[in-house]
Amino acid sequence: MLTVIAEKENIDENNGKILIKEKSDCNHIQNVYRLNIGDELRIIDGEYEYFTKIIEISKKEVAVKILEKNEDSYSLNINIDVAMGILKNDKMNLAIQKLTEIGVKSIIPLKTERVVVRINEKKEKWDTVARETLKQCRGVKFTEILPVKKLAEIDYKKYDKIIFAYENSNESKSLSEIIKQKDKNILYIIGPEGGIAQEEVDFLKNNKAIEISLGKRILRAETAAIVVCGIIANFYM
Repeated sequence: MLTVIAEKENIDENNGKILIKEKSDCNHIQNVYRLNIGDELRIIDGEYEYFTKIIEISKKEVAVKILEKNEDSYSLNINIDVAMGILKNDKMNLAIQKLTEIGVKSIIPLKTERVVVRINEKKEKWDTVARETLKQCRGVKFTEILPVKKLAEIDYKKYDKIIFAYENSNESKSLSEIIKQKDKNILYIIGPEGGIAQEEVDFLKNNKAIEISLGKRILRAETAAIVVCGIIANFYM
């Protein structure tokens, strides 16, 4: 079943009706999936999911009738935020896509010492990647892409556990030894293609971040972000 996103102002629960006004969604409904009046749609708004039936179609909007409204049952039992050094276009998009699939709460693009990418990426583009991914993975809550930050601008106090991967780490503890079921908010930090500088390592440790090693092999930044978040998410299932 096709999933589309509806803005809350276009959801009229009193009359049991939702309007789909996003041009790309209207095009998908009519010209890609070739849906007609009477066909069903799954709609999400970042908080709830709705199963609906199309009742009106025009070039500018699609109107649907609400058949069923459900609470979100697809989110993780833990809030995971990922702060990652900004990567080159395709790699950053891939990381955002896969982290959204996993179900991370927020992604913080980081401007670290070894970021080599010109920061001319528009947050709007990253938001689009996350929202389009959400439609395909049965998620309901949006993965928030925060504004670009430096390490010193992150509010570390709100996290129960802060973890960062360091390619030169001598630590032997596994993730399962570090994360605990009682943790509710976890921040995972990954550097850019060039890794995290020593000064940044020292800064993170001073903010009670826990250093981990990802093994003897050097993983690409996007791979490390995806793998570690997948392990953390699986631990809380």
